[in-house]
Amino acid sequence: MTRRSIDVDKPFQKSLPFAQGVVVEGQLLFTSGITARDQNGEVVGVGDLERQFEQCFANIADIFEAAGTNFDHLVKVIMYTTDIKQCYEFPDAWRKYFGARPASTLVEVSALAHPDMMLEIEAIARIP
Repeated sequence: MTRRSIDVDKPFQKSLPFAQGVVVEGQLLFTSGITARDQNGEVVGVGDLERQFEQCFANIADIFEAAGTNFDHLVKVIMYTTDIKQCYEFPDAWRKYFGARPASTLVEVSALAHPDMMLEIEAIARIP
């Protein structure tokens, strides 16, 4: 199996013990759980789930670009949230990223890695 790590050049990510994404067999990209952090690792959108959703997907877009893919090739998304009801309050934001209608899982959890985080997203995409 061929394997290539994908990392985005953001200062806080250099200290993480895992890759932001991994491409296997040159065709599939699996991201780590991506949170709403800016390039310095600060949580964005404290108390604002829609803003965190947008930041998570902006961070995923950076990983996709580094791996040579985009949201047209999104196959599956797995989302963990601390408030599942709020996730359904901004469907237009979802449509912006889910144009190709990927498989999706949405799970409510009691907590994430930082108390200000409300959302964590994993993505699987095809590399064209």
